[in-house]
Amino acid sequence: MNFLAHIYLSGDDDMITIGNFIADGIKGKKYLKYPEGIQKGILIHRWIDSYTDSHVITKQSTKRLHAKYGHYSGVIVDILYDHFLAKNWHQYHEQPLETYVDDFYELLKTNHHLLTSRIQKMMIPMMKQNWLLSYATLEGIETVLYNMNIRIKNRVPMDEAIQDLKEHYDAFEKEFTSFFEELQAFVAVKIKEV
Repeated sequence: MNFLAHIYLSGDDDMITIGNFIADGIKGKKYLKYPEGIQKGILIHRWIDSYTDSHVITKQSTKRLHAKYGHYSGVIVDILYDHFLAKNWHQYHEQPLETYVDDFYELLKTNHHLLTSRIQKMMIPMMKQNWLLSYATLEGIETVLYNMNIRIKNRVPMDEAIQDLKEHYDAFEKEFTSFFEELQAFVAVKIKEV
């Protein structure tokens, strides 16, 4: 799952949300140096990633892309799934997506000192270009994929995945909807365990 899903799955706890958001940059047991809530968020992030990567439905989605994008197909599916979460946001949260995203950006600003240096740098273009809100549109996803392509130095043509999304839109959306229902149930149990 990509940024929006990780944030959403954190629930209402600000520290869990921050931990879940910064987790990719914290390796091994380095998470133990953070406050307890952030530690929980980091662990939840890792569980979400493991569950997602091994799930039969996400494997079905990535298989559709694998011949063209190799191991980057999983990254692309994470982005595409965030699109469907953003597009159908009203089915998952009572707060409008724009308000939810603005509140999240304020959380980052307020807790800037708790963020990794990588996230501190990334949050500037993220907020300026409003990445999270842009996920709701095909144009926004196209821009995200284009920027990812630049970031990986054109190793694979990730920007072309917008065509794959358009071609298999209904299949990807059905897969996301089924998978996300199971993922939410999984995370609800895991949050109680930490």
